[in-house]
Amino acid sequence: MNGILTQHLPGFILVTIFSLLIGILQRMLHGDKGEQNLFGTDRTFTFIGILGYLLLAADVEFKSLFIAGLLIVSFFFGIYYLHKILNQNDYGLTTIMVALLTYCQSLILFTQPLYMYLLLIVAILLFSEMKSIFTGFTARIDRGEFITLAKFIIMAGIILPVVPNEPIVSYLSITPYKIWLAVVVISSISYVSYILRKFVFKEAGLMLIGVLGGLYSSTATTIVLARKSKEMPEASNQITAAIFLAISMMYLRITILAFIFNKVLAYVLLPYMVILFIVSVLCALILSTFLKSKGAQHEVEVQHHHPLEFNVAIVFTLIYVVFTFVNYFAITRYGEDGLKILAVIVGVADIDPFLLNIFQGKFNIASSMLASAGLLAIVSNNFLKLVYAMVLYKRNYWFWLVCGFLTITFLNLVFVFIV
Repeated sequence: MNGILTQHLPGFILVTIFSLLIGILQRMLHGDKGEQNLFGTDRTFTFIGILGYLLLAADVEFKSLFIAGLLIVSFFFGIYYLHKILNQNDYGLTTIMVALLTYCQSLILFTQPLYMYLLLIVAILLFSEMKSIFTGFTARIDRGEFITLAKFIIMAGIILPVVPNEPIVSYLSITPYKIWLAVVVISSISYVSYILRKFVFKEAGLMLIGVLGGLYSSTATTIVLARKSKEMPEASNQITAAIFLAISMMYLRITILAFIFNKVLAYVLLPYMVILFIVSVLCALILSTFLKSKGAQHEVEVQHHHPLEFNVAIVFTLIYVVFTFVNYFAITRYGEDGLKILAVIVGVADIDPFLLNIFQGKFNIASSMLASAGLLAIVSNNFLKLVYAMVLYKRNYWFWLVCGFLTITFLNLVFVFIV
């Protein structure tokens, strides 16, 4: 007797409490519509949850009593729904679905780990409360977003698992799987940044644009923000601060990629990347704090480009493959010096394919030398950003921009020699 009580009492208490909470929330949500919109009170939901638990506890093995109870409860819900349609012209099913989930929660409690049961309760409470949020979100979304999501699923869930993982050529360790995995990872980071910018932070200030844009492409974000300096000269310091935030996100993105593809190299790079990230953020904070006495935060409109175009993925793949052979040729023929020279050259373009190739490749070079090449590519790429920014900025606003870039570049070069 004590064993049965110990076994079922905690579950009974959980189901009772959470059923009551679900019922209270439903009554609060429908209170402004009148009591006729609910088939019962908060106690009704409590009794529904208790009924499901008791019937399941009485017949755990076959669950026949639980199924019979579900059919009976569903029958009464059907009568209620028909009455609501005929008398109120209301076709909403939310309350009925919540009641059915309340009845079935015991099934999850008995058959799944406790965290799954608690996750179900959290989902019921959150989704019941978030109707207005989803309504606003739906108003902003367009059908093209589902095509974008479908592209991501195709890239990550359909193509990636079936791509062969055999080396392309015998003297290189690179495989089609590794190539496409690099495409998927880069696209995932870009897609998250895109979703945040378009739906979560739709009217983002300059600082937030620097953060989210830097996750996508720090070079592109620098160009966009530098152009804004001519439109909003009064916000030049804030724009410069946003550019340095974008650069800080570049260091964060590269560190994440390193840990995904090459943890040994990632640990070599980690202390230098952390310092460069902190210095970039400090540059942004100093400029942002300096700006507070001059004006308020500015909001800007930014075009939201889909980051999952297949032609972009194909171009990235081709560049990645080219760098695979170029890196191999530079290393085998010119050694470490060849890799360093190549790193400086590729910095004036997109450094992601080059860095990913370093992270994934199996070169007969020490990790410290690969890290040095990666840092050199970043220095070259930051110099390119400075050139872009100076061309697009008004000359009388160059001071803080150049000071920040020189600080980061000098520190970056010091780390190259240290490594």
